[in-house]
Amino acid sequence: MPKRNSTARAAAPSARNANKYQRILDAAIEVIAKHGYASSRVTDIAARAGVADGTIYLYFHNKEELLMEAINSAFASFLSRARAELNQLHDPRERLRRLAFLHLSMLGSDRNLAVVFQTELRHSAKFLGQFSTRHLIDYFQLIRQEVREGQRLGLFRADLSDKIAANCLFGALDEMVTSWILSEHEYPLGGAADAVVDVILRGLENRAGVS
Repeated sequence: MPKRNSTARAAAPSARNANKYQRILDAAIEVIAKHGYASSRVTDIAARAGVADGTIYLYFHNKEELLMEAINSAFASFLSRARAELNQLHDPRERLRRLAFLHLSMLGSDRNLAVVFQTELRHSAKFLGQFSTRHLIDYFQLIRQEVREGQRLGLFRADLSDKIAANCLFGALDEMVTSWILSEHEYPLGGAADAVVDVILRGLENRAGVS
């Protein structure tokens, strides 16, 4: 089978093996969230997925590649859904609001995934660099596109940098996820999206153009 990239062992699995492949990815997130990347073993991941150790090596060279594919797969799914839902909306303000909700609800619905994103990914400059190159650039472009559209329509201040605005929105959402992970209280993370976006929009909005 063709390679996914320069380091990947195999392409996406056939339909027959897709369930097994996804179980391995899910197991990797669960085990690494519980024990940390350094302390997690491929044996533990295989056991959690219900497969033999050797099965994992049919798809991945090592634990590092497995973690990156698990993260990439989850985020690619998020971006695909976000683009599809944003295409149904026309107001850039509502698009930003929906994007924020999807960001928080995705991680808020899977604590293990949130832990891996907020902790394990940040512990390695290599992991973070690979992820940024592959997905964060696309995500930031998605936000910046909506900011520029709002500026074009006169809804957002033209004097603000779309890059800075994107950093502010992402940073606020990112901090909300970290706070949720560290909190001793359970609450729906997606419910914070409106409040976060309201704060950002107050800084973005061209008051003369708001309707």
